[in-house]
Amino acid sequence: MSEISLLEVKTVQDLNKFVAFPMELYKNNKNYVPPLINDEKNIWNPKENPALAYCETKKILAYKNGKMVGRIAIIFNTHDMKELGSNKIRFGWLDFIDDYEVSKTLINCAIDFAKQHEVTKIEGPMGFTNLDKAGMLTMGFDKLATMIGLYNFPYYPEHLEKLGMVKEKEWVEFEMNFPTILPEKVKKFSSLIAEKYKLKVLDFKSKKEILPLVEPMFKLLDQTYNTLSTYTPITDEQIKTYREKYFPFIDKNYVICVADENDKLVAFAVTMPSYSKALQKAKGKLFPFGWWHFLQAGKKNDRANFYLIGIHPEYQRRGVTSIIFKEIFVRFNKMGIIFAETNPELEENKSVQVLWQDYNPTNHKRRRTYSLEIRA
Repeated sequence: MSEISLLEVKTVQDLNKFVAFPMELYKNNKNYVPPLINDEKNIWNPKENPALAYCETKKILAYKNGKMVGRIAIIFNTHDMKELGSNKIRFGWLDFIDDYEVSKTLINCAIDFAKQHEVTKIEGPMGFTNLDKAGMLTMGFDKLATMIGLYNFPYYPEHLEKLGMVKEKEWVEFEMNFPTILPEKVKKFSSLIAEKYKLKVLDFKSKKEILPLVEPMFKLLDQTYNTLSTYTPITDEQIKTYREKYFPFIDKNYVICVADENDKLVAFAVTMPSYSKALQKAKGKLFPFGWWHFLQAGKKNDRANFYLIGIHPEYQRRGVTSIIFKEIFVRFNKMGIIFAETNPELEENKSVQVLWQDYNPTNHKRRRTYSLEIRA
């Protein structure tokens, strides 16, 4: 049996290998969607990722017979203890060949890290915060990945379960066909709700007009999801980071904001044309030609992805989502969008899942984090 050697990422060259490994591992897989390489590198740059200010991290590469065979990132997030009272070590960026000894060695790195910090539990795959990619795919391996969803081979969860790891959190994703005709009852209901609560859909003439609402959107996300088990507060620094990271991809036609009579934001939804195929063609790079594929995906696309949706607690369960979906229908219809896919949603988050019930959604993907209690 060949010995597995480990290398902690310390240099720029090591980081390049860390980022590139899954692109090599999945180069012949038609459903894998590579991230933008520079974005992946920036995750580990303290100037670009404010979460590094309160997280201790370690990135490991695994080699066998001189060839890279796996990687893992290990994160000690002090906010887990402070905000959630959760004593755990996070792990993510977990990729490996179909070799049990490799996966076992990588998970042992997380276990050792936890013991060093006197922490009794590890969980992953997950990122730094609840807005980062999380959850190992357990269903939907034959479906095209999205820009914000992790993809992995079917053997990944088999390896972790063999290692004694158990399900911690479960996410579900849905796909739906948008109708060509909006039911009359939906039109009437959305009009009644808008009139009853004196609500209106904001009309953006340009993308710049959305900028002042970015911070209120994230604050509304806090209010929408702060009762969920994985919730962690979003800091002002993180809002700035996500705005800079994702705003360039935003199209004003895919952003719906609902305000009250005093122009206060009470609900919003951010959707995007699917950039999955554009990312595959770009192969991790916007330049010299990757930007062209993104431009084309924005102009002509029959598929869209839901990314964020927030509703003020005072307006939840009052039918406000009917206003949002009426507006989405009108816009999708104009742009030729036929298929829509939701963001991963916690299985327990029934209040969000009920939003799609009128569109005959199909649960086409599932993902989960795995955890392991560590004995002294």
